[in-house]
Amino acid sequence: MSTQAVTKQNALFPSLFDDFFKTWRDWPLDFNGGRSFPAVTVPAVNVSEDKDKYKISMAAPGMKKEDFKIDLDGNVLTISAETEETKDEKNEKFSRQEYNYTSFSRSFNLPETIKKDKIEARYQDGVLKLQLPKKEEAKQDKASVHIAVQ
Repeated sequence: MSTQAVTKQNALFPSLFDDFFKTWRDWPLDFNGGRSFPAVTVPAVNVSEDKDKYKISMAAPGMKKEDFKIDLDGNVLTISAETEETKDEKNEKFSRQEYNYTSFSRSFNLPETIKKDKIEARYQDGVLKLQLPKKEEAKQDKASVHIAVQ
């Protein structure tokens, strides 16, 4: 028997000792090339500002507008969503049922200059868009000031 055959590890069945010292990101992949456990995902968010309003855009494809829950508690805006999907497949030889549950929650601290009763939300083409209008005093141009460093 050659030395190479003795030291070669089987990629599908790594030793327990080796796995003990790996971080969770390095654990073995499943047979489809993905991780053996689900990944945690939170939708990407873009926040922009113009003179009249703030805009929040959140990429959340595959959802329905009924899946979203948007709450304002004081100055904290929370966007959350929950979806549950069930797939049933029946054949003469087998029956399979799969469940998929997705949820997330994102919170944002809003400035005092927002008109809270005028916030609008729209979900279209997989993107949730919020418009947060500013109060009149926030819209006015503020004089710029130069501050000298001492």
